[in-house]
Amino acid sequence: MITNSGKWYRQAAIVTACLLPLWSQPVLAERIKDLASIQGIRNNQLIGYGIVAGLDNTGDQTTQTPFTTQAIGNMLSQMGINLTSDQATKLQLKNVAAVMVTAVLPAFAKPGQPIDVTVSSMGNAKSLRGGTLLMTQLKGADGQVYAVAQGNILVGGVGASSGGSKVTVNHLSAGRIAGGATVERAVPTGVGQGGFVYYELANSDFGTAQNMVDVINRAMGPGTAQAMDGRRISVRAPEDVDTRVAFLGRIDNLDVKPVAGLAKVVVNPRTGSVVMNQKVTLEACAVAHGSLSVVVDAAQPLAGQGADIQVKQDNGSLMNVKAGANLAEVVKALNALGANPLDLLAILQAMKAAGALRAELEII
Repeated sequence: MITNSGKWYRQAAIVTACLLPLWSQPVLAERIKDLASIQGIRNNQLIGYGIVAGLDNTGDQTTQTPFTTQAIGNMLSQMGINLTSDQATKLQLKNVAAVMVTAVLPAFAKPGQPIDVTVSSMGNAKSLRGGTLLMTQLKGADGQVYAVAQGNILVGGVGASSGGSKVTVNHLSAGRIAGGATVERAVPTGVGQGGFVYYELANSDFGTAQNMVDVINRAMGPGTAQAMDGRRISVRAPEDVDTRVAFLGRIDNLDVKPVAGLAKVVVNPRTGSVVMNQKVTLEACAVAHGSLSVVVDAAQPLAGQGADIQVKQDNGSLMNVKAGANLAEVVKALNALGANPLDLLAILQAMKAAGALRAELEII
């Protein structure tokens, strides 16, 4: 006999079992701030030429880098130490290095705000480890000075050499200074034009743009947003500055479900990397791919004879590649070929030309 409490527990268990699949489904919506940016709000690149001092004999070989000695001479002359041209050319300072300093000036940056800088050697310095960047002006594309950098460089690597042997871990000719530059000039940044603010999608898509318009209009009122094209959305914003900031803050955190993008396969021939998204599919096809190798044996050639050179080619058999309707099936079909990443690049290109690869093939 089942009591009322027992029936209730059974009904609750059935409801819970039905809802678990719904709860386990991932939420595909993304915030508007992750999908789009406000027109006019952007970063600006800064660059400067400077000198790093305090190196442990790992700096530039100044005889091979005349711009380093010229920069040192100019710097010393500004400090009241005048060198003749003959003295400047004879400088042999292995504890200094000429560097390029780069930084990103974020939007709304104000004078006095610190920003990070990257310091990269432009001469033949062996390492910047332990060096100090001397005061360097950072300029924008218009030639104006927007920040000044100085400080100790942090190099994420180490190296040692002795008796002709050398060991290096990571890269030693570039480093970073956290908060190493101070903003000296602000870049005027306007948010919108008149009563409108324009959002720009990171990736143009008419479906995503329409979904974004619908979400904004439901949250902020009908007629607030309007799609200009597949990338730009016009939003009617309050004129008051304080109200506009709060208004944009609410819009940035609204969730929008983006429309799935195009099927795409991205390949990098230099590294052999192959990346594909979940929309990639395959049509049934047959593939044969043989590998070609050249073997040069020059260990101990006979007198008067050259090295032994052999060209070998493996005969690749024709293999049937099954159609794949989802990413897992595509990966399984490609792995069945047994090709290495470099061979796979040629196979994918041939599949695309034959119409068997249902995706856009992009080579970077």
